[in-house]
Amino acid sequence: MRKWQCIVCGWIYDEALGFEEEGILPGTSWTDVPAEFCCPECGVGKDDFEMIEV
Repeated sequence: MRKWQCIVCGWIYDEALGFEEEGILPGTSWTDVPAEFCCPECGVGKDDFEMIEV
């Protein structure tokens, strides 16, 4: 499982946790997150996220 960070505001999507508020179940890989996903903090698109080392 990886973590992906918004390069604009720093919000983190954790594949292990998912984002159930948007219907993304725990264990959902970043590649399976819908293309129209937007950062819940600042609203930028999926292209503005980078994988981070944990």
